[in-house]
Amino acid sequence: MQAILIHGMGRTPASMLILAMRLRSAGIRPHFFAYSAAFERWETCVNRLESYIHQHTRNDEFIIIGHSLGTVLTRGVLPKLTHKPVACFFLAPPTKACFAARKLAPSRLYKMLTGEMGQLLANPIFMDSLHLPDMPTKIYAGNAGLRGRYSPFGEQANDGVLSVTETLLPPIPTETVPAVHTFIMNKKAIADDIVKLANVEK
Repeated sequence: MQAILIHGMGRTPASMLILAMRLRSAGIRPHFFAYSAAFERWETCVNRLESYIHQHTRNDEFIIIGHSLGTVLTRGVLPKLTHKPVACFFLAPPTKACFAARKLAPSRLYKMLTGEMGQLLANPIFMDSLHLPDMPTKIYAGNAGLRGRYSPFGEQANDGVLSVTETLLPPIPTETVPAVHTFIMNKKAIADDIVKLANVEK
């Protein structure tokens, strides 16, 4: 079993190293797709991801694990793949034009750091147009963000970047975990669950 790991916006493949180590110890071979939201356009990145998946999986069974923007790229590439993953796992996925992206989108600094893809995250038409996976898929949503008077999310459960409701994608099952957005991929319980479910889908 192969695994394609796709990091989040502003991160690098290094952010997925702990998860990759746990997958490898369970017999799943990880491959890291690297990209830069600041310097790549959406279509170019999705096409490159398609080629990367083909190159590293061939006819082998594989899963895709994406974090944050990596889940959006996954939904963008799925319709292009002739050889589909047996399962997808979405860690803290923005599934709609989320509050944080909409708030930051007009900022010159945000535009410089996140490029076209950062603007697409704030575009409800684009986000609503993304492909819904037609293979077994699971979402992991963090709920360890600040809540209450000083939180931009008020009393809503959130991971510090996304509210849990902003990660939902019915009818895909969602599991909440005590994690913040940036480090959700390091949760051992998530790695263990992915390994268990990936083995079921073999």
